[in-house]
Amino acid sequence: MKKVTLFKGDGIGPEICASVKKVIEASQADIEFEEFNVGEAEYNAHGALIPQEAFDSIEKNHVILKAPITTPIGKGFRSCNVLLREKYDLYANIRPAKNLPNVKSPFDHVDMVIFRENTEDLYVGKEEKIDEDTVYATKIITRKCSERIIRAAFDYALENKRKKVSCIHKANILKMSDGLFLSVFQEISKEYPNIEADAYIVDNACMQMVMHPEKFDVMVMPNLYGDILSDLASGLIGGLGFLPSANIGKEIAMFEAVHGSAPDIAGQNKANPTALLLSACMMLDYLDEHQKAEKIRKAIYKVLQEGKVRTQDCGGNATTSEYTDAILKAMS
Repeated sequence: MKKVTLFKGDGIGPEICASVKKVIEASQADIEFEEFNVGEAEYNAHGALIPQEAFDSIEKNHVILKAPITTPIGKGFRSCNVLLREKYDLYANIRPAKNLPNVKSPFDHVDMVIFRENTEDLYVGKEEKIDEDTVYATKIITRKCSERIIRAAFDYALENKRKKVSCIHKANILKMSDGLFLSVFQEISKEYPNIEADAYIVDNACMQMVMHPEKFDVMVMPNLYGDILSDLASGLIGGLGFLPSANIGKEIAMFEAVHGSAPDIAGQNKANPTALLLSACMMLDYLDEHQKAEKIRKAIYKVLQEGKVRTQDCGGNATTSEYTDAILKAMS
């Protein structure tokens, strides 16, 4: 039995966590959860975003499944995501975006996997107030971090029979920082002669994604562009409610839904648990529970294809509980 640290999060987090637990239990995966309250409510109650017991659990179990956590804008504590990525060096953020059955989108033929460098760039959060009207923010790009995320993208392409890896950059303007990332990409691409390699300036990549999404297969990029383009990719497939995410380090991995905590519908049994369910499937794959992961995915696809049970965000009126029950029925 593999133990996994479960963060129930804020807002709709506890509701979609309950859905995921039911589905994983029904899949008969050898998983046992250690649950913790983390996030804004925990911070307000006890002065710590993540209690020490939760850190202890992570360092024992090495795998985290995390529901959305509220992050204050422009004030207050830093993002829990950033904190965990930095603390445990979760350098590879992997977000697959693929059209799902019967989920309406203006875009067809979307099947891209975004590899986002997760530990540096502007997200190091180094800001300096020069005077009352001027703030400097530091962008950091290193060869070490560029090499490992780019190599991870090519290795993924090789292992999953993907045909192409695209580097996204702004080296035409940021000639030293993004220039380094691009040059490392060009060096490493030569080690993978059977995988096509190309590069796009980030603004052109955005345009191409919404005009010709079929051009993209595996994409690799620095932190900030990865944050923006992965949300854009979610829009191509129906929204953040359908986008799974993994954060992989050398020893520890975290799987999460990347959408917000949606406090406006918290406790109303309206939330769509699909993104967290698909993230849990990525977790099961990571834990070599491939058959259980595929069983859950097929059940989700079946429910979506039938279209009879849909949550409000995708045009239906089903509750979280009803949608979960439909998936459980499809699994059986």
